[in-house]
Amino acid sequence: MYKLTDAEWTVMEALWTGSDVLGTIVDALKPSTGWSRNTVHTYLTRMEAKGMVAIDRSHEPHTYTAQLSREDCARHERTTLLNKVYGGAAGDMLVAFLKESKITSEERDRLKKLLDEMEV
Repeated sequence: MYKLTDAEWTVMEALWTGSDVLGTIVDALKPSTGWSRNTVHTYLTRMEAKGMVAIDRSHEPHTYTAQLSREDCARHERTTLLNKVYGGAAGDMLVAFLKESKITSEERDRLKKLLDEMEV
């Protein structure tokens, strides 16, 4: 699994949401990043070299496809954070998040149900 940079994550988000040709990817990214067409193209070709993106050059316009799933990347980020910051202690991480964040009563109920269902 790859450690995505913030810029790579941004490009992947555009791909995960369905943008698949350069023009639509640029349009999706421009409001939040201000990146030019050349910048986006550079990211995509570099990410292809890393195996993160596939580029189909068999027709025009070329199409771009994420080779990593959002869930796999999110799982990797969670695991990295858990191990780096909390020494692998999921309970400590959860407690820290809950102390610093407000959750709705529905989220609280869902969390209680999840904890009750877990084999601990």
